[in-house]
Amino acid sequence: QVQLVESGGGLVQPGGSLRLSCVASGSIFRINVMGWYRQAPGKERELVATITSRMITNYADSVKGRFTISRDNAKSTVYLQMNSLKPEDTAVYYCNADTVSYDSSWYDSWGQGTQVTVSS
Repeated sequence: QVQLVESGGGLVQPGGSLRLSCVASGSIFRINVMGWYRQAPGKERELVATITSRMITNYADSVKGRFTISRDNAKSTVYLQMNSLKPEDTAVYYCNADTVSYDSSWYDSWGQGTQVTVSS
């Protein structure tokens, strides 16, 4: 079992910044890819950014140049620094992790989500 706990969401004005964090815990031998997804009301969940264990990153076109994903492997934590926020960034942001446990089981786990609202 793997648990992901997100933090850092909130209300911010357009042009502002927020930093999301997600800590993974549980039966984890190795964390492969970690990422952030988001879901706005009435829309499907979409990829925001991912980062591999070798720090290779991938971003949605809509956030390139504004968001930065990073991770601290020693702390099993992934971060999302969000700058120049726009109202269209408003969504529930979910953390995702692809992990392998000590018994070689593979898990694709999700956090509970954290609300980000960009509004004046």
